[in-house]
Amino acid sequence: MDLSALISFVIVLAILLFLISTAIKIIPEYERAVIFRLGRVQKVKGPGLIFLIPFVDRAVRVDLRVVTMDVPSQEAITRDNVTVKVNAVVYFRVVEPSSAVVNVEDYRRATWNIAQTTLRNVLGQSELDELLAHRERINQKLQQIIDEATEPWGIKVGIVEVKDVELPETMKRSMAKQAEAEREKRAKIIHASGEFEAAQQLREAAHTMAHEPIALQLRYLSTLVEISAEKNSTIIFPFPLEFVRAFSALMENLTGVIPSDTSDTSDDSA
Repeated sequence: MDLSALISFVIVLAILLFLISTAIKIIPEYERAVIFRLGRVQKVKGPGLIFLIPFVDRAVRVDLRVVTMDVPSQEAITRDNVTVKVNAVVYFRVVEPSSAVVNVEDYRRATWNIAQTTLRNVLGQSELDELLAHRERINQKLQQIIDEATEPWGIKVGIVEVKDVELPETMKRSMAKQAEAEREKRAKIIHASGEFEAAQQLREAAHTMAHEPIALQLRYLSTLVEISAEKNSTIIFPFPLEFVRAFSALMENLTGVIPSDTSDTSDDSA
């Protein structure tokens, strides 16, 4: 084989290898290939081995995996005129590869811009308390709006999460004072409730002792036990009036005369 024939064989072999490389493509499981034939969309192929017509077909690969996109901090004024800075994260994926290629130039950048503007708009329609206490409601609203805006591009927005809320220093101090005042209010309410319950218990105890003299005597005995436990040298034991009344009643039964009446009778006899 002469040199010219060898050169021709190498050129033909190179052309065949080039045609084969352009005609045969391997698409991974997480990708799809949108096939354009002479500039017109034909169909979506993949995954696996696909065949293209050289110089006629063109394949545009589209990743179907979930994309995690960070939305930078956006400064906005809430409905109650508080300036805040909020950043978020958006999780989305391509569900229609042909729409993601044909209907929008760069679906990632377009989704990023939509997320930024939507975040500012939603913050402007919400109050600060709602943003801090009901963040899940804000997340659902953001997800619904962004998903509706990106639906023509074949994009499905799954989750939108507000990450950090940055407040001005003056607002932080005001919220700290408010929280402290709220804690003091709860403490006073709890103290007043305890005083009220204690007063009720004391009233019931006094009522019981007034109608049950033995209860007062038992209280005297328990007080004596408590005093003796302190190892005091002097113990003062109160003498209940019930004993005096009982002694007077006993004397009345024995003599038939009240002590005060006896003194009157002695005076008359004198």
